[in-house]
Amino acid sequence: MSAQLIDGKAASAQVLAEVAADVALLKAEGIEPALAVVLVGDDPASHVYVRNKVLRAGEVGILSLEHRLPADTTAAAVLEVITALNADPAVHGILVQLPLPSHIDENLVLQAIDPRKDVDGFHSENVGGLSQGRAVLTPCTPAGCMRLLRDTLGDLRGKHAVVIGRSNIVGKPMAALLLAADCTVTVLHSRSNKPQKLSGQADIVIAAVGRPRMIGADWIKPGAVVIDVGINRIEEDGRNRLVGDVDFDAVLPIAAAITPVPGGVGPMTIALLMQNTVTAARQQQSATSALAAAEESACPSVC
Repeated sequence: MSAQLIDGKAASAQVLAEVAADVALLKAEGIEPALAVVLVGDDPASHVYVRNKVLRAGEVGILSLEHRLPADTTAAAVLEVITALNADPAVHGILVQLPLPSHIDENLVLQAIDPRKDVDGFHSENVGGLSQGRAVLTPCTPAGCMRLLRDTLGDLRGKHAVVIGRSNIVGKPMAALLLAADCTVTVLHSRSNKPQKLSGQADIVIAAVGRPRMIGADWIKPGAVVIDVGINRIEEDGRNRLVGDVDFDAVLPIAAAITPVPGGVGPMTIALLMQNTVTAARQQQSATSALAAAEESACPSVC
């Protein structure tokens, strides 16, 4: 037997179609969702990521506003840009492309973003809300993984899920989302004892460690669903290749379903970013309308 391939491209296309429909509804109400992207420096991969995000935004009707700053930009200057974007009611989402140049404190910059516009879901207020089970803007990659899991398995309640990796961007929020879905969750990391044995007991395995093909057949229970978050560039057979954290060929005959790399989780990340932008726009509009209604109620028309 061979595992079902979980098609992230097809799933992301469905999400983007849903987003485009939501954008059309917002525009009919006079709201144009806008996403501001702040890019500092000349990292080639970051430029590719930003270009792809801007393209997807255009496809679904979201206005994209690019702020490209040189590598020697000071932290104070970056914070000035963010402050201005926070104050602009026409901007609904703010994304600072990581990594930032080494002289800029990433945490300081991310914490400066208005949590209501934090479409990456990295602000501590959103991270805390996620841990508490509140409806907040959620990191895009874990949210994309959850969409793929639900599309594949349906109800996740009672499933044993193993998350391999404990990063703030993927591992920790992934565990929180799985808990919220009533999974039993185990998080494995570099200090875990017998990680292969623990992973081999799971119904769901999420691999997010950043090590090419680290997860082999001995990590996977027959019939498990495997979500490979890793994107690693390696030199093989005289050419560059993208591979995941999972040894795809070894795991394919064992798993019930698996995401390929590329074409699995990657496309979902940008799709969920667009969804977060629309969610942020709707929430901000609702808050503005509620405030206006409260002010009108407090002050009769004779005021």
